[in-house]
Amino acid sequence: MKLLASLCLFIVAIAAQAGEKDLYDFNWLDPDKTVYVLQNKLFRKEKRIYIGVGYIFNDKSNFQDSNGINLKTSYFFDEEWAVEASFQKYSNSNNASFANVKFVNGSVPFVRRFNSGISAHLIWSPFYGKINTFNQIFYFDWSFGVGYSRINAESNVLNVDDKATANQFDEEDYNAISLKSTFTFHINQSINFNIDYVNSMTQENGPKDLNTKKLKNTGDIVLSVGFSF
Repeated sequence: MKLLASLCLFIVAIAAQAGEKDLYDFNWLDPDKTVYVLQNKLFRKEKRIYIGVGYIFNDKSNFQDSNGINLKTSYFFDEEWAVEASFQKYSNSNNASFANVKFVNGSVPFVRRFNSGISAHLIWSPFYGKINTFNQIFYFDWSFGVGYSRINAESNVLNVDDKATANQFDEEDYNAISLKSTFTFHINQSINFNIDYVNSMTQENGPKDLNTKKLKNTGDIVLSVGFSF
């Protein structure tokens, strides 16, 4: 479901994209006339460097409360295109669901959780606009990204069937394909606020069949403050 939602965002973006140089045809005007629409952009991104620090909400495991810190930097070599690098550090703790399973069944559930990750994305930022509310205008950009992530994780997949060692976690590393969508709200030319959704797709095994790997999707919601120069 997460993968389908991410793909739908990309399809809608491709279908609806309209840049500053696009030509619009208005049927209600004289058919011999063409109209060029110039949308003035207050906060331009071309040739600018962006850095940001954010707080992560992660949904990797139903039995963990997972959050963390995200650091990222990007460079817009074009008004609509950028490259971005980021680092993620996660903190995990057993939640109420973990405690309930352990109390009712007397066993430890299977848990796989992320510890850290590094990512690189190609960013496409086709949409920009402004919202006028409470007599204040807020300017925003909506961008999309596709990239690669290297993720360090841990799980008890090898030990969960043995009560004596079920709490023992082994370190794992994964290569992931990442899709992301970002809303950037500009406070001014140098300061911005960002809301990111990042979907990471990894091939993982489970305790029932250690030799078979299936595609798993993990979502990060990241709230961050950014700076540009």
